[in-house]
Amino acid sequence: MSKKEQGSELARLMAQIDAENEAAHRALNDPSLGTAQHAFITARLERMGQLQEDLEKIVGHEKAAKLVVKAMEHKGDVDSKEERQKDHEI
Repeated sequence: MSKKEQGSELARLMAQIDAENEAAHRALNDPSLGTAQHAFITARLERMGQLQEDLEKIVGHEKAAKLVVKAMEHKGDVDSKEERQKDHEI
């Protein structure tokens, strides 16, 4: 895989992680989910774990873990997308 392809794949994976993280956070405050709330959030977090494993194939274990933690820490932060894009550069 070329560097350009790796960069595109990294960006795709991070976008998916952001989407899963956003969905899990929204579910925390959605009373309409009722008892399904726990299962929904668990599924989102499990998916994020799978995506992190895919990231590891591109950037290694340590960098992938840092990227996922940073994505979770900056959920909803307007400036965080620019910061994460810089971090995604290989």
